[in-house]
Amino acid sequence: MAENTAIEWADHTFNQWWGCQKVSPACDHCYAERDAKRFAPGRVLWGVGSERRTFDERHWQAPLRWAKNDPTRLGRRPRVFCASMADWLDLDAPISEFVRLLDLIRLTPELDWLLLSKRIGNWRKRLEAARDATLNTAFIECWLRGMPPPNVWLGATVVNQAEADRDIPKLLAVPARVRFLSIEPMLGPINLTRIELHKGPIELLPEAPAEWRGVREVAVVMNGLKGSKQLGMAPLSWVICGGESGLGARPMHPDWARSLRDQCAAAGVPFLFKQWGEWAHVGASGAASSGEVHLWGDGCCSWRTGKKAAGRQLDGRTHDGFPQV
Repeated sequence: MAENTAIEWADHTFNQWWGCQKVSPACDHCYAERDAKRFAPGRVLWGVGSERRTFDERHWQAPLRWAKNDPTRLGRRPRVFCASMADWLDLDAPISEFVRLLDLIRLTPELDWLLLSKRIGNWRKRLEAARDATLNTAFIECWLRGMPPPNVWLGATVVNQAEADRDIPKLLAVPARVRFLSIEPMLGPINLTRIELHKGPIELLPEAPAEWRGVREVAVVMNGLKGSKQLGMAPLSWVICGGESGLGARPMHPDWARSLRDQCAAAGVPFLFKQWGEWAHVGASGAASSGEVHLWGDGCCSWRTGKKAAGRQLDGRTHDGFPQV
């Protein structure tokens, strides 16, 4: 659906299609799969070989209206999250709809498109397929050659250290005006200051040294918040963090979120704490010992209070950092 959203870091969501496959621990309790069953009954939109629900012309007109009306209403550039019910780099989605999305982004420079993926490594393959499927290739070729669209914020979802180690180097290697992380649900501690780049081949920015191209084994420890000058990788611009909500939600230790906040503060990177999710920790407003309790090994306790009661304050403060663009 194309609509306004209650997501703290976006003004609208836009879905060029519905449907996906589970590829990460973050997908275990997927709200989009649940909602698709409710709003598209009888259709199988999730899993290997599943179909993708596409939309009519009226649906695709919504971002054009936002581009025309919202900058004046909001007093800033509207932020559009794409896609809340899919993954924009899903290789199994119709290439025609992917091409149409890229063209819509090109036609709406008044909007900032937040393109978030759990498949950031598919970026080049997907854009090359789009280039081969359309005659309007200038926009795509510019991006492939290191000149990204100025209205695209490129994001990767990572939920633990293993995913951070794997996907942050891929994200930092893609040309983008803004690169960001969505660490939601946060399922373990993450150190962004020491990311070991150990597997390849990797995609590097055009200014990277020629001898790094095509490498398969790289013994470099890099800082995701600062990038890597040696490898020609620009830094992260923004970090979003949040706990899990919904049925089966897993708790998040408060020290995991505190560590991210402190890492970002030290590096001067904007930090947004989206929510605790279903679980509040000791001292949080609304926590009550009558609910389900999770005991951590260090003596910390989390109570299942529900998303609203748990809130989104970290140590008594709301964190709503955004990149300055």
